[in-house]
Amino acid sequence: MGEMIALLRVMPASLDVDLARLEADLRKAIPPKIRCERVEIKPIAFGLKALNLTVRTEDDGSGAIDALEQDLAKVEGVESVQVTDAGRL
Repeated sequence: MGEMIALLRVMPASLDVDLARLEADLRKAIPPKIRCERVEIKPIAFGLKALNLTVRTEDDGSGAIDALEQDLAKVEGVESVQVTDAGRL
């Protein structure tokens, strides 16, 4: 087995969401078996910004990235979570 890396785009619920706090809450929601490699703030449009999370995990066929996507969507202040890219290392 190898490792898998994925990029997830997290859209905040509104322009009023504190992105620093949202990032901290998202990091807390990530299970220990998944490592958050990087978080970037990306402008989308009209002042709206998204958080792009790059995560790494073992590629064991357990669906860890899909489960992570669902867990992050439950964090307060999150409108949506989408896996935009994924691959094996």
